[in-house]
Amino acid sequence: MTAVSRAVIASVVIATAMTHDVAGIQQPTTRMDGRVLRVTKTDDDGTDGTLRWAIASSNGTQERERIDIELPGSQRTITLKSALPPVRGPVQIVGTAWERTGDYVVIDASGYIAPGGPEGCPGAALGQFGANVRTITLPGLQIMDTTDVEVTGVEIRGFCIGVLINRATGVLIHDNRITNSRGGAGVMLTGDDGQGNPTSTTTIHNKVLRNDFVDNGDGLELTRGAAFNLVGDNVFRSTSANPEPSQGIEILRGNDNIVSSNRFEGYSDGVQINWGDRNYIVGNTFVGNTFGLNLTGVGNIVDSNIVSGNRIGIVVRPADPSPIVRLTRNRLSGNGQSISRCEAGGSCDPAAPKGAIVFGLPGLEHESFVGSRGRGVEANPATLLHICPDHAPQCQPAPNHGLKAPTLSAARATTDRIGVTAVLPAAPPGRYLIEVFGNSADNKGEAEIFLGESAVSTVDHATDSFTVDVTGLKQKLRSITATITSFDGATSPLSAPVLIKQSSSR
Repeated sequence: MTAVSRAVIASVVIATAMTHDVAGIQQPTTRMDGRVLRVTKTDDDGTDGTLRWAIASSNGTQERERIDIELPGSQRTITLKSALPPVRGPVQIVGTAWERTGDYVVIDASGYIAPGGPEGCPGAALGQFGANVRTITLPGLQIMDTTDVEVTGVEIRGFCIGVLINRATGVLIHDNRITNSRGGAGVMLTGDDGQGNPTSTTTIHNKVLRNDFVDNGDGLELTRGAAFNLVGDNVFRSTSANPEPSQGIEILRGNDNIVSSNRFEGYSDGVQINWGDRNYIVGNTFVGNTFGLNLTGVGNIVDSNIVSGNRIGIVVRPADPSPIVRLTRNRLSGNGQSISRCEAGGSCDPAAPKGAIVFGLPGLEHESFVGSRGRGVEANPATLLHICPDHAPQCQPAPNHGLKAPTLSAARATTDRIGVTAVLPAAPPGRYLIEVFGNSADNKGEAEIFLGESAVSTVDHATDSFTVDVTGLKQKLRSITATITSFDGATSPLSAPVLIKQSSSR
């Protein structure tokens, strides 16, 4: 079994295990013991049989209930006239048609949220609106200060926030469609205390699984203390109809979350991490974004993802504290596309670089960022940051310790092995892991296929040369690239490619 096969299998095992643990997820949704409240009307007048009545009735007891939305015939849309009451657990909300046919019942916002663009979704600060400002306003379903809530089989359409999970635990959002959210996100998990401050241990152990996110400003947010949550097997798509294609997932001061086996396409950033630490981004697919991943934070790991057809595959930008991000076993190909989206991420700078991995590009907090910093947001020039060497010494240095890529001098292939000779460019003393990638083109500076890895050490700042043997593949490879990762998890950019030469020796 190859190293890449082991990496993929490990990712699948992790995602599968996480998908079936604490919350007791089963497929299909199982009926809970306890009272069943049946929603049989599309009206929103609070009478028996309406969704508003069912939520209020469930909230009135401490018992475990299941709310079955069983709308007659083809009438599957509930158009709300005002905000629903917050949902209190323990409770399941189930669109029963999905269990039988895969069809969703629809909870629609058009009865009380005016149609239009992001300007209809105000933020907490006067004059700000849209997906990239602090807000917890106008959600479709509000799950706040509670635990043990499950939502499945529902389309949630046209709200400022599709589902707001605020200081709640044990929430499971699975097998839904969330579309056209114009404010905070399709699903927002936040520990916001109401004043913009994070709260720890309040928004933990929640799961968002197998949902279809379409044309939300941000697909999902993990913010202000959201930690130890799992986001897996979802699709995050932004089309040309989306007025604010920002992030598939934004992690803002959220730590220790797992983002696994999702697909991200059409955004400014597929995933953006802002000062979030120790998040694990594994086994996802990023395609057609300005930046596949746009990262800061300490201890984040980006592992075994497929990153293809973006302007830049992975960006690690300067920040305070200086980012330390591990990039390992990712497959990068076909990046360098001419994509310009810049809604609080990405870039609309025509001179900005393209390619597989780039360090040191500006984010919206930097003076040199070209793009929208958020709708209705007016930046104060005095607060904008600078990237070194500009404005030195008041500037932010390169992320990942400014670690330089290795220099590859030769790659020689035998029947089943490739020997790679490389040089560490005056790296500080310590242990380094070199990862080697194969490419199908002669001068392709990407990382199409992970071939293997080996640990090397340096004893001083001298330039050290070493040779790594990796497993060859039967498919035709033309060139090799490599990264190095320091003992504390900081990874370099990709090396320049070197051609593979055939050798008669084994």
